[in-house]
Amino acid sequence: MTDETKGTTRRALMSAGVAAATLAVAVPILASQASAAQAPAATGARRKEQGSGYLTLRDGTQLFYKDWGSGQPIVFHHGWPLSGDDWDNQMLFFLAKGYRVIAHDRRGHGRSTQTDKGNDMDTYAADLAELVAHLDLKNAVHIGHSTGGGEVARYVARHGAGRVAKAVLIGAVPPIMLKTAKNPGGLPLKVFDGFREALAASRSNFYRDVAGGPFYGFNRPGAKVSEAVIGNWWRQGMNGGAKAHYDCIAAFSETDFTEDLKQIAVPTLVLHGEDDQIVPIDDSARLSIKLLRNGTLKTYPGLPHGMCTTHAETINADLLAFITG
Repeated sequence: MTDETKGTTRRALMSAGVAAATLAVAVPILASQASAAQAPAATGARRKEQGSGYLTLRDGTQLFYKDWGSGQPIVFHHGWPLSGDDWDNQMLFFLAKGYRVIAHDRRGHGRSTQTDKGNDMDTYAADLAELVAHLDLKNAVHIGHSTGGGEVARYVARHGAGRVAKAVLIGAVPPIMLKTAKNPGGLPLKVFDGFREALAASRSNFYRDVAGGPFYGFNRPGAKVSEAVIGNWWRQGMNGGAKAHYDCIAAFSETDFTEDLKQIAVPTLVLHGEDDQIVPIDDSARLSIKLLRNGTLKTYPGLPHGMCTTHAETINADLLAFITG
């Protein structure tokens, strides 16, 4: 080997060594950056300015939320087994009116962690309290549909002091759906056992049947069926976790909100469709209004459980009148 060749070899080895050292430093940094870009921030949430984010709750659950606009906050609580997307129409409507609108995916639902524990009303309300504190929401209006109405009742009663201006319960499950000695007009346990059996057998088919039938009243004679609405309901449901949805059936049907309703002092609007086949009005809204200190009841002849979607213009107008009144 000549001196020239030896020199060339030494230079090549030195260059290779520098390159290897550079890669040894750069690869972990790049991997770390890629990982951070793909996962929610360890501190809990993206910046509010991005319009959405994840909050890491006390038990490590990742709670997804949307937070748009400014002004007085309106917090939307979705029904089972859906997600914050079920409020798209209302969020855009109130955003255009100058409000700050927030909707989260309850744990086990939508984009939040598919938890196998904590799928109960006490935990749902505590989760919401963490999110409200994280976003520093004050003078807020809380609007809940169906299961979300139960979440609103428990949150306002136990965690809402000093932060809540008004509340709205729409087609909501309180005081309690299950038939008991104290609630003889409720639905028998076999109804909810049937829900659980159908979910376990074929969640996809079960969700399609609920959305295509009683939820929106599409099973009624002469109903104008919307495949788009059915597909959106099914999409939201299937995006969540089967175990959480299974557990939530007990949460929305067996939880007794009687004492929660008695404790709520803020003005509360109760809206309910008189043809609600999911949460029958006689054992829900018409009982809840008797327990609320400052409640107003408005019912809608012929309207279904999913009236926020099928009759959004009507519901939005009534919500706006209540909030501004």
